Amino acid sequence: MTIVTRRALVGFGATGAGLLLSGCDKLAEQPTFRKILFSGDKINMGLQRALSNRNALAPEFRADQMSPFFRTNGTRDPGTAEYGEHVATRFANWRMQVGGLVDRPLSLSVRDLGAMPQRAQITRHDCVEGWSAIGKWQGPMLGNVLKAAGVRSAARFVVFTCADLYNGAPYYESIDMIDAFHSQTILAWAMNDQRLSVGHGAPVRLRVERQLGYKHAKYVMRVDAVASLDGIGRGQGGYWEDAIGYDWYAGI
Repeated sequence: MTIVTRRALVGFGATGAGLLLSGCDKLAEQPTFRKILFSGDKINMGLQRALSNRNALAPEFRADQMSPFFRTNGTRDPGTAEYGEHVATRFANWRMQVGGLVDRPLSLSVRDLGAMPQRAQITRHDCVEGWSAIGKWQGPMLGNVLKAAGVRSAARFVVFTCADLYNGAPYYESIDMIDAFHSQTILAWAMNDQRLSVGHGAPVRLRVERQLGYKHAKYVMRVDAVASLDGIGRGQGGYWEDAIGYDWYAGI
């Protein structure tokens, strides 16, 4: 948990343009509060992470507690020709690249991911737009994928590059190595015992259960271990962190 709890985020949402926040929490309208809440500078990155419990687990739920309806967040369909071809072939030719600071770069199919040791978890998704839902996710732990690639000790962050485009460029997000090797951080290819739908990020999305929904990158195409976020976008660690100043560490 950080100095300002991220639960405040769930009380207000994005506008249609996705670039302004609004909601019933009047504090969100105050510039000083917003600056603290959404500060993404490198000093706060370290402070936020230092105040969190690296071993804490997100709550897990029973099957009978799963939500009957689970909204989509962010992009609902990348809409590119390349992605459309993958959908048409049921992602038979899709590959996720694992690279950066690794000794053994990987190119993994959905089948490859399904053949790895699996983790299934029923967790609650808390969206910055102000809604929550409980669903079941399945996939290999990201940490095991990184181990298979021989991630190097110099790596401090993992960057996810996605198939959906924002302003003509791929969506991107990042987490640190603490969350990358957390047992509940998985590369999910299944939701509620079915292959992921397009709206929920097919064929693979990140599930980093201790953070808000915008950190759960969908349509993952590349996973790169890096030493610094300086060369990624504007250097704040993710599309929304760069574009609007969302917190890099969105712990809940």
